[in-house]
Amino acid sequence: MATPIFQAVRGMNDCFGDMLQLHSRVEQTASGLFCCYGYQQMRTPIVEALDLFVRSVGQQTDVVQKEMYLLAGEEKRPLCLRPENTASVVRAVLQQGLLQQNPEVKLWYCGPMFRRERPQQGRLRQFHQIGAEAFGNHEPSLDAELICMLQHWLHTLGLHNTQLHINSLGTPQQRQRYTDVLRQHYQQHSDKLCSNCQRRLHTNALRVLDCKEPACRQLAATAPSSLEFLDTQSRQHFDEVCRLLQQAEVAFDIDSTLVRGLDYYTHTVFEIIGTQGLGAQDAVAAGGRYNELVQDLGGPAVPALGFAAGIERLAALLQQCNDAAHKQNRPHVMLIYADAVARQQLLQLANGLRQHNIWAHFTHGDRSVKAQMRLAHRCQAQYVLVVGQTELQTNQAILKQMQTKQQQTVPLSVPKIAKQLLQQQP
Repeated sequence: MATPIFQAVRGMNDCFGDMLQLHSRVEQTASGLFCCYGYQQMRTPIVEALDLFVRSVGQQTDVVQKEMYLLAGEEKRPLCLRPENTASVVRAVLQQGLLQQNPEVKLWYCGPMFRRERPQQGRLRQFHQIGAEAFGNHEPSLDAELICMLQHWLHTLGLHNTQLHINSLGTPQQRQRYTDVLRQHYQQHSDKLCSNCQRRLHTNALRVLDCKEPACRQLAATAPSSLEFLDTQSRQHFDEVCRLLQQAEVAFDIDSTLVRGLDYYTHTVFEIIGTQGLGAQDAVAAGGRYNELVQDLGGPAVPALGFAAGIERLAALLQQCNDAAHKQNRPHVMLIYADAVARQQLLQLANGLRQHNIWAHFTHGDRSVKAQMRLAHRCQAQYVLVVGQTELQTNQAILKQMQTKQQQTVPLSVPKIAKQLLQQQP
């Protein structure tokens, strides 16, 4: 095949076919589930003021320092493509006065994010996230409920090969004291750090704990724990979150090296790891509390927390699972005509079946029965229904199950065929 003149920008992928079906399944499951927990959907623009992310994410984070897509324009303030959506949601909540209408607000979102980093497996320059944000309540039960909702969503998708890690960073003051001690710990072994972590040590020492390099991981194992720097109130909050998760039978590991890479996190932080099929970029969802962020962006002192999950990584996990559920996105029945007379009837028959939510497919070209059967195999049709002049005259047709090769004679009636097909669905 000839190389096309134009190709997608590296790290910004086309999505279609089976992979798009998996993306849609992830989104639709979230849409159906999150409302049960009281979350309403919100959509924010993909272009925001650069200052929004400098103030929220942090000036010294990798996102701001290396990964922003800056936009040239006539605006007085520099613009960028959003690298994450929590700051955008906080901006929208304040701008639209949602907290004035309701002191407790729950929102969820879905959409593309942009980070200018080196594309690799699990890291794209344009990627998609689903997330949820809750405002106005500091109780640990809200932390536990949000994590339960996240786990409920993953299990509904059929993803059980994941692990939940949780930790606490305490207040901003406690986080800063921990950062200072952590920097001292690593400075004693700075010659063993990778070049990237040697830079982070002076700009964002917490991120050194995230590094995947073996030498840096070994040093992280001997680093002090953030839990040692919590005061009584912060420790009680974290202990109550753990107790509630245990009560809800949600399995988790306490991971004192879990810090998250954005500056706005306080108190509870968590991450869900895929245990197979994702390589080094194995985090599929993560989040935590950001009790200071609303005030930092010009709003009232309102506690908040949230999470974001990568749709591409969740779809990759679903693909690894190879479960039956995501294989249902294929034609229920392929209608095959045996002659020109039957061909003229297929559109009416197909449309009738579609009214019963049957995925009915047929070819519009002039093809032999053999060629139509090959097409049925290629599109993985579950059934074929062969219709010819004889079937039209006798008002009966052959319905064949493609996988088992079993076939039966059925009345050539749309309601009866639809009933038969729906009864056969798993």
